[in-house]
Parts: sequence; C-alpha cells; structure tokens
Amino acid sequence: MKYFFTILTFILFANCMGQTQTTDTSKRITVLHSVTVYSNRNVLNPVEQMADEEAGRLLAGKKNGVINISNANSNLSTKIGRELFAKIPGVFVYDMDGSGNQVNISTRGLDPHRSWEYNVRQNGVLLNSDMYGYPASHYSAPMESIEKVEMISGTAALQYGAQFGGLINYVTKSADSGKAFSFENLSTAGSFGLFSTYNAVGGHIGKWSYYAYFSKRVADGYRKNSESNADAQFASLQYHFNANLYLKAELGHSKYKYHLPGPLSDDMFAQDPRQSNRDRNWYSPDMYIPSLTLNWNVNNQTTVILTSSAAIGTRNSVQFIGFADAFDTIDHVTNDYKPRQVDIDRFHSYTNEARINHRFRIGNLSSTFAGGIQLMTNHMRRSQLGKGTTASDYDLTLITPGWGRDLHYKTNNIAVFAENTLYLTPALSVSPGFRYESGTTRMSGNIAYYNADKTPLSIDHHFPLWGISTQYRFANSRLYAGITQAYRPMIFKDVIPASALEVIDPALKDAKGYTAEAGFSGKWKGIINYDLSVFHITYNNRIGGLILQDNAGNYYNYKTNIGNSATDGVELYAEWMPVTGTNFRYSVFTSTSWMNGRYTKGTVATGNSNTDIKGNKLEVVPEWITRNGISAGYKTVSASLQYSYVSKTYSDALNTPIPAANGSKGPVPGYSLWDMSITVHFLSNYQLKGGINNIADKQYFTKRPTFYPDPGIWPSDGRSLYITVGCRF
Repeated sequence: MKYFFTILTFILFANCMGQTQTTDTSKRITVLHSVTVYSNRNVLNPVEQMADEEAGRLLAGKKNGVINISNANSNLSTKIGRELFAKIPGVFVYDMDGSGNQVNISTRGLDPHRSWEYNVRQNGVLLNSDMYGYPASHYSAPMESIEKVEMISGTAALQYGAQFGGLINYVTKSADSGKAFSFENLSTAGSFGLFSTYNAVGGHIGKWSYYAYFSKRVADGYRKNSESNADAQFASLQYHFNANLYLKAELGHSKYKYHLPGPLSDDMFAQDPRQSNRDRNWYSPDMYIPSLTLNWNVNNQTTVILTSSAAIGTRNSVQFIGFADAFDTIDHVTNDYKPRQVDIDRFHSYTNEARINHRFRIGNLSSTFAGGIQLMTNHMRRSQLGKGTTASDYDLTLITPGWGRDLHYKTNNIAVFAENTLYLTPALSVSPGFRYESGTTRMSGNIAYYNADKTPLSIDHHFPLWGISTQYRFANSRLYAGITQAYRPMIFKDVIPASALEVIDPALKDAKGYTAEAGFSGKWKGIINYDLSVFHITYNNRIGGLILQDNAGNYYNYKTNIGNSATDGVELYAEWMPVTGTNFRYSVFTSTSWMNGRYTKGTVATGNSNTDIKGNKLEVVPEWITRNGISAGYKTVSASLQYSYVSKTYSDALNTPIPAANGSKGPVPGYSLWDMSITVHFLSNYQLKGGINNIADKQYFTKRPTFYPDPGIWPSDGRSLYITVGCRF
C-alpha cells in the first residue's frame, strides 16, 4: 500500500513539473458561459453527462449526471424526490419533513438525513450548516428556482470534501441574456391545502446581469397537525469586467415552519396513517447563504475561482419528546400539559475557497491540473433542554431562564487538494488526486444532566485522502473507473446527546473507508442514453444508533460505532428516445439499482450478552430501487407516467424482524408507487401543468428514524393532486 501512495504522489506532482512546456498563449480563448434556451414544445429530459473539465472541476473517470429540473414534468413545489431524481439510479428518498420542505436523499446505501453524506452546494457555494458541528443542509431553496442539479459520485469528493457521497450542486436559474427585464411566475395548488407561488425577475443591462426571486408555500399536510409554511428569497448580481473576468454576489434565504405530527407505532399506522399523537411539536430552520465569487480566465490555459461564503442561521424546535407510545396528555395534578423542550442551534459558518485550473503539456502529452485551498471558520452555538411553555403554538419562550446545555463549538479547518488529469492518448486519461484536511473543533459552555467527564473538550481532525480514476473515451461513449478514500469525522452532534432518549458511547471514533466504481456510459445512435456501473463502498467504524432497553425496560437510542460495513451494487440508467426531430416524441426509461449492504464486523451489547452482527444487512439499504417511466408528447403537450419500487429494509443493525411495540425498530416494508403528470404550453409564454402523485393511494413509510424527529414511523403522503399555472415574459 505504501508503494501505491508513493507512485500516486509521483504521478500527481511530477506532472506539475511539466509546466515549463506550455502551449502557445498568443491566441486567447474566451470562455463562454452556458445559455439556457426555453421552449414551449414538449422536451425529452434525459440525464446528461458533464464534460471532463467543467467550472474548474476535473471529472474524467468519475460517474456523474445532470438533471434538468426546469424541464421536469413533475410537481416542483412539493420536491418529490422519486420524480426529481428518478433517472439517477439508486437514489433513496427519505420522507421526513413533510412534502416540499426539504430534500433528504442518499445513494449507495448512505444516510439520507438532510443529504448530509454529500457536500451540498448551490451554484458552487457550500450549503452544509456546519461541517464539523452538524453537517446537515438546513437551507432549502424552492425547486422552481433550480435550473439543473449536478450529481457527482464519491470518487470525485477530493475536490470538495471528505464525504462518502460526493457532491450535489443545485444550479439556480439565471437571467435571460437577451433581455433587460424578464419575469416568471409559477403558482401551484393541490391536495391537503397546498398553495405555492414562485416569482422571479432577471435581465442583462450592459456589463451587469441580475436575477432574483421570491417564493411562498403553505400546506395543511397529509397528516393531522402537519401543516407547514415556507418562504424563500434569492438575489444574484453579476458584473463582467470583460469577457474573461466577472464578479458575482449572491444572497439566498430560506425559512420554513413545520408542525411535527409525531411518530406512530405499527398498530397506529395500520389503524390510521394520517393520525397524529403530537399537536404541540414544531420545527423551524431559518438560513441565509451569502457569497461572493470572482471568476478569472487568466488565459487559454489558466482559470482562477475565488469564493467567499457563509451559512448563517438557526435551527429551532419546541417539542414534547418521546417514543410513539409516550402520549402528550394533560397532567391531572397541574391540569395542564407538561412544559415542552426548546432547542436552538445557531450557525455561523464561513468558508473561503481558492481554486485554480491549469492546462499544460509534458512533451506530447496534454495535462490539466486542478488544485486549491479551503479555509473554514465555524461557530455553532447549541442551546438545549430549555424549559418551554405548556402551550400548543410555535413558541420558543423559556418559562425558566437558562438552558440545560448551552454549548459553543468553534472549528478552524484548512484543506488543500490537488488533482491532475494526464491524457496518455487523446482517448485515455488517468487522474490521481489528493486532499489533506487539518483542523480542531473546541467546545465550551455549560452541560447539565450529563457527565461532563465523558465529553471531549476538543476534537482534532487531521487526515490525508487519496484517489485515482481513469477513463477511455470512444466516439459517443466512455469507460470509467476510480477509487477514492473517504472520511466521516466524529462531530460534536455525535458526542452530545440531543435529548433524554439518547445515550452516547464514550469510546466513539471517526469513521473512514473508501468508494470504488467502474462503468460504461454514452449514447447509441442518438436514440439511447445509458450508464451502467458497479460500485463498492467500505465504511469502517460506521456511526449509527441502536434502539435498546435498559434494565427497567425503558427504550433509548444508543449512538456508537456499530461496526465495519461493505456495500456492493450495480446501477443502470437507460433511456430510449426513438423519435426525434418531429412534432411527436416519446421516451422510455429505467433507473434501477441492486445493492448488497452488510456488516463485515461488529458486536452489539444486548442485555447481558453480545450479539455478533457480521453478515447482517445495513439499515436503510434496500436491495432493489427501480424507477421506470414513459413520456410522450405532441407539439406543445406532454405527459409522463412513472412506476417506482423500493424493497424492504431494516431500521437497525440487529435486523429486528418483529417491530417494537412503540414502532422504534423493525422492518420497513417495500412499496410500489405510481405517478403521472401532464404539461401544456400555450400562447407562447404560458404553461399549464397537472398530475397525480401516488395514484394508488399506497400507505407507506420510508424509514424508522432513531433520532430527530423522534423514533418511530413517519408516514409518507397518500394520493395527491396538483395543478400549476406558469408564465414567462
């Protein structure tokens, strides 16, 4: 292994020595930015592949896909993941926060909670709230504002972070390059009290371009006590000094308030999945994402991108916390409800990145180097166990001053990364890469109801990561393969219990491993798009939660390093588009994955004995995820029908076969869903869209969470209808 890393280092940095042999710079190349063309005709919407070099990124040898959201034939206001990400094989969608509030997805058997196994970005700007305190992405832009989503697998993670999942980049719509002023409106009404409106303006005036939107969405929710109220705003202002240098300032804001209906047991779910056993629980994140980006094409060889950004905001909740069988009832002694628990997280996360992309030659060989440095300064204040009111509304007031825990997590982190694509022939390339992260998170503050001796006051993270990928391009296809190390550091959210239901293993350690993949993708005769890949993920010291019982029979969530795991899988995306260039078009697609996720090592203490979990299935890793659909259109009318299937999973590492009485652990049954939609464009500037989601009204749930928003069953939405009216001028 040491020789492998030595060779990798030599390939990577020896290439940089070849910069003395540069290409002719007398002919300057101006890099043109992408232009979006809107059409009022029906549009087939295949997954596109990114270029080998794009926006300062090296993607040769990496699995990736681009989803065109603006042309999606689906209900954008509710962010239904199985439709939005339908053509990305293996995407697991976790329905947790009510339709439309948040995107919770994962791939390849990773944790879908707020997509936190990914480096999540918007227009290249980091969205994760605090990478070393609480790495979830609480910012939630309206999907109507998104032009496309770029998904890059974990083998490309070195250029962004240490995550196993890789990168998700949400690219917002931009100004119409041919107009000084343009306007867009999308308004949606639907089942369960849904109403949303999205309004955007944009344009180009001289060297300036601008784009801004306002979005509002309200819904009563599928379940009782599950209403939500969300709004979001965004503004982008860009100045072009010349054709090769521009400065862009952006500010995004999202906020939503969600009434948490509470977890259900299996008996409650079977009786009525729309019922609620909580009417006083609320959750509300409020996030701002400011950024400043300077993009300079120095010459036809070199591009420099400087980005300064922040994630600033709060994550608030007021709840009666307990399992599904702990009912929130009036105390007969006080003749009132019990005081609720108030928790507030405050995020102040600042990131500065400098990236350089440089093309050069070594003799007759072309090469491209991408490298950079990232500086993070984060301050997360976590105020927990506040004694809240006995009321039922959203109220963060404390009836007793002070917090049970009032903690400050301060992180300083530096990361350097470098990757080089060497073209051994015009078709064959090899891309070694390296990332090194070094930083410390320090904790200070007050802790009550917990043994402070068990809590580390600082957590250091110093880790090098290596990777290499290769690619061979044919005329309309490519073979690709790669392997990259990954790291999931122990964060402060892991070591401080969020509620009385959690117990933390004092010997908790960092998780680490690697991801490997190989695939074949391309187009055949212009009518079939395809991407077939295999992958393997080794995830050691996997951090997770186990629902256990103490000697008194009380359930609790034990957070620990459950064990080592391995996930193998096959992913297939194929889309047949036999008719093109005519008024009538149609396509048929399949997006299917098979996964085998299992523990390769691990022992769990259960009662007075230890249980070996080697060979057990990983929790929340379905063996099969398949989505299949057909789209057809004639002139300005298009329609889509989609079938989705997700197979059975387990909620815990013990693979508990019979659900606990409170629903906190047990199997998650497989489920099949049908969705359909139709879009009509008319009078050049208008569109009418409608559809039915979950046509068969399947009652199902996707996961049994072990922590937020309380252990148990959280039912997904039943059958719903929607209609959208839009215009663009």
